[in-house]
Amino acid sequence: MTNRQPDLWFSFVRAHRVLIREIERRLDEAGLPAYAWYDVLWGVESGKGGTRRMHELADTLAIERYNLTRLVDRLEQENLVVRTRSAEDGRAAFVTITDAGKVLRKKMWKVYQAAVAENFLSQFKDADQAAIAQSLDDAAAMALGRNRD
Repeated sequence: MTNRQPDLWFSFVRAHRVLIREIERRLDEAGLPAYAWYDVLWGVESGKGGTRRMHELADTLAIERYNLTRLVDRLEQENLVVRTRSAEDGRAAFVTITDAGKVLRKKMWKVYQAAVAENFLSQFKDADQAAIAQSLDDAAAMALGRNRD
């Protein structure tokens, strides 16, 4: 049986992979670190005061905690973030972006944003972008169990 309907899921997954690969290529070409570094730096910087708890950061980025820990270790070695323990709860770890981390994230954003605008956003009418974004957010919330009756 042949289904002539577009396969939205496959198209979404493929587009995501190809776009991330293109962003990675452009970052590398510009002599900048990998996309994952940008993701974590943005996740930390967008937290209150440029700080997030590690588990909150993992949830925000939808990344496994063990992968995040290794990545934060590397960013800390490069003095892009600082990790501290909570005085109230020694198990809780916080990550704060440094000034050097902010500078690097902004450099990376110029390359990242240009790739997204050129290869992704340009494919959608301005009026459709909000509806598509909302649909993707709704799908993510459903998967997280936030839209269930």
